[in-house]
Amino acid sequence: MLPGSSTSLTALFHGCGSHLKLLECVVDGTEEVVLEVRRLQKTDISSYQQKGTGASQLSRWQISFLLPQESRSPEKTVGRRLRGGRLYARKPVVCVPLTRQHHTARLQWCREHHNWTEQDWACVLFSDESRFSLSSDCRRQLIWRESGTAYRPENIQEKNRYPTCSIMVWAGIMINGRTRLHVVATGTMTGQRYIDEVLLHHVRLFRDAVSDKFVFMDDNATCHRTLAVQDCLDSEGIQRLVWPARSPDLNPIENVWDALGRQVAGRNYPPTNKNTLIRALTEEWDKLPQQLLDNVVQSMVRRVECCITLHGGHIPY
Repeated sequence: MLPGSSTSLTALFHGCGSHLKLLECVVDGTEEVVLEVRRLQKTDISSYQQKGTGASQLSRWQISFLLPQESRSPEKTVGRRLRGGRLYARKPVVCVPLTRQHHTARLQWCREHHNWTEQDWACVLFSDESRFSLSSDCRRQLIWRESGTAYRPENIQEKNRYPTCSIMVWAGIMINGRTRLHVVATGTMTGQRYIDEVLLHHVRLFRDAVSDKFVFMDDNATCHRTLAVQDCLDSEGIQRLVWPARSPDLNPIENVWDALGRQVAGRNYPPTNKNTLIRALTEEWDKLPQQLLDNVVQSMVRRVECCITLHGGHIPY
Protein backbone atom coordinates (compact mmCIF):
# COMPACT_ATOMS: atom_id res chain seq x y z
CA MET A 1 0.00 0.00 0.00
CA LEU A 2 1.58 3.29 -1.12
CA PRO A 3 1.92 6.34 1.18
CA GLY A 4 -0.99 8.70 0.82
CA SER A 5 -3.29 6.00 -0.57
CA SER A 6 -6.36 4.60 1.11
CA THR A 7 -8.31 1.40 0.77
CA SER A 8 -11.21 -0.24 2.55
CA LEU A 9 -10.74 -3.28 4.72
CA THR A 10 -12.87 -5.31 2.37
CA ALA A 11 -10.07 -4.95 -0.17
CA LEU A 12 -7.54 -6.20 2.37
CA PHE A 13 -9.77 -8.98 3.67
CA HIS A 14 -11.66 -10.15 0.62
CA GLY A 15 -14.73 -12.16 1.60
CA CYS A 16 -14.81 -11.14 5.26
CA GLY A 17 -18.48 -10.24 5.01
CA SER A 18 -20.38 -7.03 5.57
CA HIS A 19 -19.52 -6.79 9.25
CA LEU A 20 -16.43 -4.64 8.56
CA LYS A 21 -17.14 -3.14 5.17
CA LEU A 22 -16.76 0.41 6.46
CA LEU A 23 -13.28 -0.01 7.95
CA GLU A 24 -10.69 2.11 6.16
CA CYS A 25 -6.89 2.11 6.32
CA VAL A 26 -5.14 5.34 5.34
CA VAL A 27 -1.37 5.73 5.02
CA ASP A 28 -0.06 9.28 4.93
CA GLY A 29 3.42 10.66 4.41
CA THR A 30 4.46 9.85 8.00
CA GLU A 31 3.73 6.14 7.48
CA GLU A 32 1.00 6.30 10.13
CA VAL A 33 -1.98 4.08 9.55
CA VAL A 34 -5.21 4.74 11.40
CA LEU A 35 -7.89 2.07 11.44
CA GLU A 36 -11.20 3.32 12.79
CA VAL A 37 -14.33 1.24 13.33
CA ARG A 38 -17.37 2.94 14.79
CA ARG A 39 -21.12 2.69 14.92
CA LEU A 40 -22.81 5.20 12.63
CA GLN A 41 -25.85 7.31 13.26
CA LYS A 42 -28.69 7.25 10.74
CA THR A 43 -27.48 10.43 9.05
CA ASP A 44 -23.96 9.00 8.73
CA ILE A 45 -25.29 5.74 7.27
CA SER A 46 -27.10 7.56 4.46
CA SER A 47 -23.99 9.56 3.64
CA TYR A 48 -21.84 6.43 3.51
CA GLN A 49 -24.39 4.66 1.34
CA GLN A 50 -24.22 7.57 -1.10
CA LYS A 51 -20.47 6.98 -1.26
CA GLY A 52 -21.14 3.37 -2.29
CA THR A 53 -19.96 1.54 0.85
CA GLY A 54 -23.29 -0.17 1.51
CA ALA A 55 -22.31 -0.96 5.10
CA SER A 56 -25.11 -1.87 7.47
CA GLN A 57 -23.42 -3.52 10.45
CA LEU A 58 -20.43 -1.97 12.22
CA SER A 59 -18.31 -2.78 15.22
CA ARG A 60 -17.84 -0.45 18.19
CA TRP A 61 -14.07 -0.85 18.42
CA GLN A 62 -11.62 1.93 17.61
CA ILE A 63 -8.05 0.87 16.91
CA SER A 64 -4.99 2.94 15.99
CA PHE A 65 -1.55 1.64 15.26
CA LEU A 66 1.74 2.44 13.46
CA LEU A 67 2.71 0.50 10.38
CA PRO A 68 6.53 0.12 10.09
CA GLN A 69 7.97 1.22 6.80
CA GLU A 70 9.60 -2.15 6.24
CA SER A 71 6.38 -4.03 6.81
CA ARG A 72 5.42 -6.09 3.76
CA SER A 73 2.11 -7.48 5.09
CA PRO A 74 -0.28 -4.77 6.33
CA GLU A 75 -3.09 -7.34 6.27
CA LYS A 76 -1.42 -9.31 9.09
CA THR A 77 -0.86 -6.14 11.08
CA VAL A 78 -4.50 -5.18 10.74
CA GLY A 79 -5.48 -8.71 11.77
CA ARG A 80 -3.39 -8.54 14.93
CA ARG A 81 -4.94 -5.22 15.89
CA LEU A 82 -8.43 -6.56 15.29
CA ARG A 83 -7.72 -9.54 17.53
CA GLY A 84 -6.45 -7.09 20.14
CA GLY A 85 -9.90 -5.52 20.04
CA ARG A 86 -11.51 -8.96 20.54
CA LEU A 87 -12.58 -9.30 16.91
CA TYR A 88 -11.71 -12.68 15.40
CA ALA A 89 -11.99 -14.24 11.94
CA ARG A 90 -14.40 -17.16 12.18
CA LYS A 91 -16.39 -19.34 9.87
CA PRO A 92 -19.89 -17.91 9.35
CA VAL A 93 -22.80 -19.99 10.56
CA VAL A 94 -24.65 -21.43 7.56
CA CYS A 95 -28.43 -21.53 8.01
CA VAL A 96 -31.36 -21.93 5.67
CA PRO A 97 -33.05 -18.66 4.65
CA LEU A 98 -36.02 -17.64 6.80
CA THR A 99 -38.76 -15.30 5.64
CA ARG A 100 -41.14 -13.43 7.91
CA GLN A 101 -43.69 -16.20 7.38
CA HIS A 102 -41.15 -18.79 8.48
CA HIS A 103 -40.39 -16.80 11.64
CA THR A 104 -44.11 -16.59 12.42
CA ALA A 105 -44.75 -20.30 11.83
CA ARG A 106 -41.74 -21.37 13.90
CA LEU A 107 -42.74 -19.09 16.76
CA GLN A 108 -46.32 -20.35 16.75
CA TRP A 109 -45.19 -24.00 16.70
CA CYS A 110 -42.81 -23.46 19.62
CA ARG A 111 -45.50 -21.75 21.65
CA GLU A 112 -47.81 -24.70 21.03
CA HIS A 113 -45.13 -27.12 22.28
CA HIS A 114 -43.73 -24.94 25.05
CA ASN A 115 -45.42 -27.08 27.72
CA TRP A 116 -43.98 -30.35 26.46
CA THR A 117 -41.69 -32.01 28.99
CA GLU A 118 -38.68 -34.24 28.41
CA GLN A 119 -41.00 -37.23 28.90
CA ASP A 120 -43.22 -35.97 26.07
CA TRP A 121 -40.26 -35.52 23.72
CA ALA A 122 -38.96 -38.97 24.70
CA CYS A 123 -41.87 -40.52 22.78
CA VAL A 124 -40.88 -38.84 19.51
CA LEU A 125 -38.80 -40.55 16.84
CA PHE A 126 -36.86 -37.71 15.16
CA SER A 127 -35.95 -38.61 11.60
CA ASP A 128 -34.32 -37.02 8.61
CA GLU A 129 -32.30 -37.65 5.49
CA SER A 130 -28.79 -36.33 5.12
CA ARG A 131 -26.15 -36.23 2.41
CA PHE A 132 -22.54 -37.17 3.00
CA SER A 133 -19.85 -36.34 0.47
CA LEU A 134 -16.35 -37.59 -0.19
CA SER A 135 -15.18 -33.98 -0.46
CA SER A 136 -15.57 -31.57 2.44
CA ASP A 137 -16.38 -27.88 2.40
CA CYS A 138 -13.66 -26.10 4.37
CA ARG A 139 -15.55 -22.79 4.10
CA ARG A 140 -12.46 -20.62 4.03
CA GLN A 141 -14.52 -17.46 3.77
CA LEU A 142 -14.23 -15.92 7.25
CA ILE A 143 -15.90 -13.04 9.03
CA TRP A 144 -14.56 -10.77 11.75
CA ARG A 145 -16.77 -10.80 14.82
CA GLU A 146 -16.70 -10.64 18.58
CA SER A 147 -16.66 -13.84 20.64
CA GLY A 148 -20.13 -15.14 21.44
CA THR A 149 -21.87 -13.38 18.54
CA ALA A 150 -22.04 -16.26 16.04
CA TYR A 151 -25.84 -16.28 15.81
CA ARG A 152 -26.40 -12.58 15.40
CA PRO A 153 -28.21 -11.95 12.09
CA GLU A 154 -25.28 -10.03 10.60
CA ASN A 155 -22.94 -13.00 11.22
CA ILE A 156 -25.13 -15.69 9.63
CA GLN A 157 -24.67 -16.76 6.04
CA GLU A 158 -27.88 -18.19 4.59
CA LYS A 159 -27.65 -20.58 1.68
CA ASN A 160 -28.97 -23.85 0.33
CA ARG A 161 -26.29 -26.48 -0.11
CA TYR A 162 -26.49 -29.52 -2.34
CA PRO A 163 -23.08 -31.23 -2.37
CA THR A 164 -21.93 -33.31 -5.32
CA CYS A 165 -20.46 -36.84 -5.29
CA SER A 166 -22.54 -37.75 -2.26
CA ILE A 167 -24.95 -40.36 -0.98
CA MET A 168 -28.17 -39.91 0.94
CA VAL A 169 -28.94 -41.76 4.15
CA TRP A 170 -31.98 -41.84 6.43
CA ALA A 171 -32.24 -42.62 10.14
CA GLY A 172 -34.29 -41.91 13.24
CA ILE A 173 -33.35 -41.32 16.87
CA MET A 174 -35.18 -41.18 20.18
CA ILE A 175 -34.49 -41.66 23.87
CA ASN A 176 -32.96 -45.11 24.44
CA GLY A 177 -33.12 -46.08 20.80
CA ARG A 178 -32.29 -45.51 17.15
CA THR A 179 -33.19 -47.04 13.81
CA ARG A 180 -30.71 -48.65 11.51
CA LEU A 181 -29.02 -46.36 9.02
CA HIS A 182 -30.78 -46.67 5.67
CA VAL A 183 -28.78 -45.86 2.56
CA VAL A 184 -30.59 -44.46 -0.46
CA ALA A 185 -28.15 -46.10 -2.84
CA THR A 186 -29.27 -44.73 -6.22
CA GLY A 187 -31.66 -42.11 -7.49
CA THR A 188 -33.66 -39.69 -5.35
CA MET A 189 -36.11 -40.25 -2.53
CA THR A 190 -39.67 -40.24 -3.85
CA GLY A 191 -42.93 -40.61 -1.98
CA GLN A 192 -43.31 -44.27 -2.91
CA ARG A 193 -39.69 -45.06 -2.02
CA TYR A 194 -40.22 -43.28 1.27
CA ILE A 195 -43.17 -45.57 2.00
CA ASP A 196 -41.51 -48.81 0.91
CA GLU A 197 -37.98 -48.24 2.20
CA VAL A 198 -38.53 -46.08 5.29
CA LEU A 199 -42.06 -46.12 6.68
CA LEU A 200 -42.84 -49.81 6.25
CA HIS A 201 -39.32 -51.15 6.64
CA HIS A 202 -38.13 -49.01 9.57
CA VAL A 203 -40.74 -46.75 11.18
CA ARG A 204 -43.55 -49.33 11.44
CA LEU A 205 -41.30 -52.00 12.93
CA PHE A 206 -39.74 -49.48 15.30
CA ARG A 207 -43.18 -48.31 16.46
CA ASP A 208 -44.26 -51.86 17.22
CA ALA A 209 -41.22 -52.34 19.44
CA VAL A 210 -41.62 -49.11 21.41
CA SER A 211 -45.01 -48.14 22.87
CA ASP A 212 -48.47 -46.87 22.06
CA LYS A 213 -47.36 -43.28 22.73
CA PHE A 214 -45.05 -43.36 19.73
CA VAL A 215 -44.94 -40.12 17.68
CA PHE A 216 -43.16 -39.88 14.34
CA MET A 217 -41.37 -36.71 13.26
CA ASP A 218 -40.25 -35.91 9.72
CA ASP A 219 -39.76 -32.59 7.98
CA ASN A 220 -41.70 -30.99 5.14
CA ALA A 221 -39.72 -32.40 2.22
CA THR A 222 -41.88 -32.98 -0.85
CA CYS A 223 -41.50 -36.76 -0.70
CA HIS A 224 -42.70 -36.75 2.93
CA ARG A 225 -45.89 -34.81 2.31
CA THR A 226 -47.56 -36.76 -0.49
CA LEU A 227 -51.11 -38.06 -0.04
CA ALA A 228 -49.84 -41.64 -0.36
CA VAL A 229 -47.46 -41.12 2.55
CA GLN A 230 -50.21 -39.68 4.75
CA ASP A 231 -52.53 -42.56 3.82
CA CYS A 232 -49.82 -45.03 4.77
CA LEU A 233 -49.32 -43.41 8.17
CA ASP A 234 -53.06 -43.35 8.81
CA SER A 235 -53.49 -46.99 7.83
CA GLU A 236 -50.66 -48.02 10.15
CA GLY A 237 -51.95 -45.89 12.99
CA ILE A 238 -48.74 -43.86 13.21
CA GLN A 239 -49.16 -40.42 14.75
CA ARG A 240 -47.15 -37.74 12.97
CA LEU A 241 -45.76 -34.64 14.64
CA VAL A 242 -46.59 -31.43 12.75
CA TRP A 243 -43.30 -29.73 11.89
CA PRO A 244 -42.63 -26.09 10.97
CA ALA A 245 -40.99 -25.43 7.62
CA ARG A 246 -37.31 -24.47 7.39
CA SER A 247 -36.49 -25.71 10.90
CA PRO A 248 -33.48 -28.06 10.78
CA ASP A 249 -32.08 -26.29 13.85
CA LEU A 250 -35.07 -27.55 15.84
CA ASN A 251 -34.44 -31.16 14.79
CA PRO A 252 -31.93 -32.81 17.19
CA ILE A 253 -30.87 -35.39 14.62
CA GLU A 254 -29.00 -32.64 12.77
CA ASN A 255 -26.49 -32.63 15.63
CA VAL A 256 -26.13 -36.38 15.25
CA TRP A 257 -25.43 -36.01 11.53
CA ASP A 258 -22.66 -33.59 12.40
CA ALA A 259 -21.17 -36.04 14.90
CA LEU A 260 -21.41 -38.86 12.37
CA GLY A 261 -19.61 -36.83 9.73
CA ARG A 262 -16.81 -36.02 12.17
CA GLN A 263 -16.41 -39.68 13.06
CA VAL A 264 -16.18 -40.71 9.42
CA ALA A 265 -13.69 -37.93 8.61
CA GLY A 266 -11.55 -38.92 11.61
CA ARG A 267 -11.12 -42.56 10.67
CA ASN A 268 -7.59 -43.88 10.22
CA TYR A 269 -8.44 -44.67 6.61
CA PRO A 270 -11.01 -42.15 5.37
CA PRO A 271 -13.37 -43.36 2.62
CA THR A 272 -12.13 -42.88 -0.93
CA ASN A 273 -15.17 -44.03 -2.92
CA LYS A 274 -18.89 -44.47 -2.44
CA ASN A 275 -18.66 -48.09 -1.28
CA THR A 276 -16.16 -47.29 1.46
CA LEU A 277 -18.18 -44.20 2.37
CA ILE A 278 -21.31 -46.32 2.86
CA ARG A 279 -19.41 -48.85 4.95
CA ALA A 280 -17.83 -46.12 7.08
CA LEU A 281 -21.17 -44.39 7.67
CA THR A 282 -22.86 -47.65 8.69
CA GLU A 283 -20.07 -48.64 11.07
CA GLU A 284 -19.77 -45.23 12.69
CA TRP A 285 -23.55 -44.91 13.05
CA ASP A 286 -23.65 -48.08 15.12
CA LYS A 287 -20.72 -46.82 17.25
CA LEU A 288 -22.32 -43.51 18.20
CA PRO A 289 -22.94 -43.53 21.97
CA GLN A 290 -26.60 -43.64 22.94
CA GLN A 291 -25.94 -40.97 25.53
CA LEU A 292 -25.20 -38.52 22.69
CA LEU A 293 -28.58 -39.27 21.12
CA ASP A 294 -30.36 -38.96 24.47
CA ASN A 295 -28.72 -35.61 25.19
CA VAL A 296 -29.75 -33.99 21.90
CA VAL A 297 -33.34 -35.22 22.25
CA GLN A 298 -33.51 -33.90 25.81
CA SER A 299 -32.40 -30.52 24.47
CA MET A 300 -35.78 -30.04 22.76
CA VAL A 301 -37.12 -28.17 25.80
CA ARG A 302 -34.28 -25.66 25.54
CA ARG A 303 -34.57 -25.40 21.75
CA VAL A 304 -38.24 -24.47 21.97
CA GLU A 305 -37.59 -21.88 24.68
CA CYS A 306 -34.70 -20.39 22.73
CA CYS A 307 -36.75 -20.12 19.53
CA ILE A 308 -39.49 -18.29 21.42
CA THR A 309 -36.94 -15.92 22.91
CA LEU A 310 -35.57 -15.18 19.42
CA HIS A 311 -39.08 -14.70 17.97
CA GLY A 312 -38.75 -17.65 15.61
CA GLY A 313 -35.24 -16.84 14.41
CA HIS A 314 -32.20 -19.08 14.05
CA ILE A 315 -31.25 -20.80 17.30
CA PRO A 316 -27.67 -21.81 18.27
CA TYR A 317 -28.18 -25.58 18.02
